[in-house]
Amino acid sequence: MKEETNRLEKLKTLFKIQQYIREFFTSHGFLDVQTPPMVQNPGMETHIHPFQVRSAHNKENLDLYLHTSPEFHMKELLSIGLEKIFNMSYCFRDEPNSTHHRPQFLMLEWYRKDEFYSKIMDDVESLFKFCTKRAIEDDLKIREEFHNFSPTKKTIQEIFKELLNIDILDYLDKDDLASMIRRDFKQVPLPSEKEHHLLSWDDYYFLLFLNEVEPKLKKYPFILLYNFPKHLSALSTINSEDKRVCDRFEVYSFGVEICNSFNELTDLDQLKSRFDEQAILKKQLYNYSLPEPTEFYHTMKSLPTSSGIALGVERLMMCLTETDNPFFY
Repeated sequence: MKEETNRLEKLKTLFKIQQYIREFFTSHGFLDVQTPPMVQNPGMETHIHPFQVRSAHNKENLDLYLHTSPEFHMKELLSIGLEKIFNMSYCFRDEPNSTHHRPQFLMLEWYRKDEFYSKIMDDVESLFKFCTKRAIEDDLKIREEFHNFSPTKKTIQEIFKELLNIDILDYLDKDDLASMIRRDFKQVPLPSEKEHHLLSWDDYYFLLFLNEVEPKLKKYPFILLYNFPKHLSALSTINSEDKRVCDRFEVYSFGVEICNSFNELTDLDQLKSRFDEQAILKKQLYNYSLPEPTEFYHTMKSLPTSSGIALGVERLMMCLTETDNPFFY
């Protein structure tokens, strides 16, 4: 009985937070849009694995996948003229269950046409404040730290200097980064030097970040980290003032990554080059390939200047309410 009551309260809290999110975006002139969950290409990120659709009737795999993000189709909507859009729906990724991951989870994405991603930074702060205010009005149990919301902003360069006393932008060469970690952070579990050729710069960066930086972010109720090293540009633009970094930010709440934002890359040639690199890595590391995202390439030909973000809704709930496990389905 107690377990059923707890589940009911958690569900009510999640549904109320979804309601607050919709209230926030519609009151700021955004259009609530839907995108198809079955797609020709589910996303090209090397380490994100999709589910392929299989016909139970015909006993065969279809040339369709469950999307890992609504991004490709939301950008199609931007390309045909929509300007301020948001989508909140389930996404699907083939990864093991944990307190922070599920094969299906609620994702919130929003995009702004003709806006630099600093405007998305403002949106995130305002959304946190709005959800907290509405939750308090509805007498939901919200962490005390959010009653007087005070966001923190730091560049990736600043957070590495603060927590590890190194300038990560001095180590943009893979060999230099690997040598520095082996010398100064012996506790970081690295593969043997014989396997050095199998790792990318990104791999070394994340081994250092996940072991030595991310655990120390637990002290921050809300910290926005921006100006990521250029290697981590993904689908973001390279910064116009400092070519060592890209226009990307992430928000962490009590050590949990909540969201990931890009100032969107619109150069088709650059995007194809990055996708080709990711496809090669996926094949090398995981021994499978995805179809070429031809529909998205067509979208890119008319994609306007824009910025966007993806936010985990259950993770937002977890951090606002201190819920141990926010997933239900």
